[in-house]
Amino acid sequence: MASSESAVLQFFPSSTSLSAKVHPLVIFNICDCYVRRPDQAERVIGTLLGSISPDGTVDISNSFAVPHNESSDQVALDIDYHHNMLLSHQKVNPKEVIVGWYSTGFGVTGGSALIHEFYSREVQNPIHLTVDTTFMNEEATIKAFVSVSLSLGERQLAAQFQEIPLDLRMIEAERVGFDILKSTMVEKLPGDLEGMEASMERLYVLIDDVYKYVDNVVEGQVVPDNDIGRLIADTVASLPKISPPAFDRLMNDSLQDQLLLLYLSSITRTHLSLAEKLNTAAQIP
Repeated sequence: MASSESAVLQFFPSSTSLSAKVHPLVIFNICDCYVRRPDQAERVIGTLLGSISPDGTVDISNSFAVPHNESSDQVALDIDYHHNMLLSHQKVNPKEVIVGWYSTGFGVTGGSALIHEFYSREVQNPIHLTVDTTFMNEEATIKAFVSVSLSLGERQLAAQFQEIPLDLRMIEAERVGFDILKSTMVEKLPGDLEGMEASMERLYVLIDDVYKYVDNVVEGQVVPDNDIGRLIADTVASLPKISPPAFDRLMNDSLQDQLLLLYLSSITRTHLSLAEKLNTAAQIP
């Protein structure tokens, strides 16, 4: 009786516990490069820099664009430019290493596999970050992918992009700028006081949501979650014990400091403008 052999198709994920965190600076850099791209370029491609923690979390902290030429069936990257920029960045921050690459647009395209193959030779298990710079409905679609190999026995047939968890965390000052970036048309940039006002309004909404959640749990309308309860308890415990009059006094002092800085900066700009005009008038014969 002849023995028959069977081959099994298998997926080999590059990492099962991989996740990514991206800093707002990276998103700002990518959007800035997209605005400054050549007229004939439909998208921007670049290198992601950062670090990898022992638990498999990829921290994306910096980036730079890489010139490229792209057609329907091939992509040509400027590899020399990529290596020169990498050496320049590592002179400033030696701890930053290549963690992947990015491209603008919605999701993965046909040429992404070719670019990912190049970065796979630069670093093991690179991250592919996609940023939708159109900001449809003032929403930022930012996703991270890794490559998953499809093999037939010992023969690799193809590679598939699999989405991984992505965390975008920012402080309030960065969030104000990010909200402006999502708006397609902005009449003017907000000042410090307007940014503080937007942050306070957002904080008020979050506190109101917490109040409603706690009331619903107490009344039995919502099933209590121990993790959420611990987060609320830790947040309340971190607040300083200070009386309302003292808190108002601190807030007023902070606002007075902000207004003083704005006044001094306005005086400085006025002095510089006057000095420039006097210097120009003195040079006229």
